[in-house]
Amino acid sequence: MSLPGSLADFGPAALAAVVVAAYLILGEPVVGHVLHRRFEGRLRSDPQARRSFYRRLLVLEWGLAVLALVIWLSAPGVDAGQVGLVWPVQWPGPVTSVVVLLVLVFVVVSTRALRGGALLEAAEPVRRPGEGRHSEPAAHATLALLPRTAGERRLFTVVGVTAGICEEWLYRGFFLAVAAAVGEGWSTGVLVGVAALAFGLAHAYQGWVGITTTGVLGGIMAAVYLQTGSLLLPVLLHALIDLRFLLVPSRVLPVGRVSG
Repeated sequence: MSLPGSLADFGPAALAAVVVAAYLILGEPVVGHVLHRRFEGRLRSDPQARRSFYRRLLVLEWGLAVLALVIWLSAPGVDAGQVGLVWPVQWPGPVTSVVVLLVLVFVVVSTRALRGGALLEAAEPVRRPGEGRHSEPAAHATLALLPRTAGERRLFTVVGVTAGICEEWLYRGFFLAVAAAVGEGWSTGVLVGVAALAFGLAHAYQGWVGITTTGVLGGIMAAVYLQTGSLLLPVLLHALIDLRFLLVPSRVLPVGRVSG
């Protein structure tokens, strides 16, 4: 696919594009960490904390997505095909197709494990020898986000679809266009690596395991996007990965706050 060759392609919108891209890779990890810590604190006493947090996520993600869209529309030198807002022009290559198939297998296997309570077991605090308190695994961050009630599940469905649309547009379509323009001549492999790093850091609140897992998935999404020239397949795959949590029954999730 054709990506912007330089920041000159963005015209007057170049500075705004760089600022938003810099926020995605540097600011989002900090903002995400702060929001999640506050959210987990509110779970102590506020039964509406989860739904309130979902709404904040929707406002934040759609706000950033619209801002990036306005910047792109202000860049007359960058067409829709250069940011992935077109139908796929080709299928992924053999290697990428196999990787995507493995991701789908992971979705199926992990969903079955989650339905059996695997995530709850992973989030059980571990007492270290000689310590009087428990450590708090990174799985706590994921566990705290999962919906418990029917109302939360409906709102989480919107969050999952929003993540598929907005995050693919922000971290693949928009961010990679800016990255390609800043790093003129960067290879596809470098762009995939940069996309993986940015997406992994955005999930820093999940700890190193979360950064690694989402980073790998972000790299796969970037590879699919760059090979197909479209955000369509990454959006569908991303939404599927997030929405699988709806299949986790409430009986394997704690009703209250996740505590260490």
